[in-house]
Amino acid sequence: MTVITVEDVKNRIRAVKDFPKEGIIFRDITTALNDAETLKFMVDYLCEQYSGIKIDYIAGIESRGFIFGMPMAYKLNCGFIPVRKPNKLPAKTIKETYDLEYGSNSIEIHADAIPEGANVLVVDDLLATGGTAEAACKLVKRAGGNVVGVAFLIELLDLHGIDKLNDCGNVVSMLKY
Repeated sequence: MTVITVEDVKNRIRAVKDFPKEGIIFRDITTALNDAETLKFMVDYLCEQYSGIKIDYIAGIESRGFIFGMPMAYKLNCGFIPVRKPNKLPAKTIKETYDLEYGSNSIEIHADAIPEGANVLVVDDLLATGGTAEAACKLVKRAGGNVVGVAFLIELLDLHGIDKLNDCGNVVSMLKY
């Protein structure tokens, strides 16, 4: 069995230039996900950052937050709440809108997803500008939950997204670019 390190994970992530548009370097995690030992290391690493913190639910942000959020919920023995794009959930929802560079977007959760006072860890693959994660934290709070933290695989430091997450508990990023 090979011992995986954070640096190994970073080396397994492919940099795709000019995607989705010119001037962008896209960090493609699929090259790390397809290795079983690396995937296990990523999930274990993120879970270990929250050891000793009571977590009742993982709120995974669509869609790559689902990739890490579900196995983390399993490992941490807690429930999973999907944070989805509008009109994807079948029951009554609450919505949070956030600004993008050009325009806005929204995310939703079921209105009854979080019991009052439940501790929730928000999970996504990437922290860029922080708008989506900030909106997810606001949704959790509006639903009556406590945000204990936000976990990311990757953080893009130049975009300062972490600045929007000051009221979101323990923010962890495994890899920083």
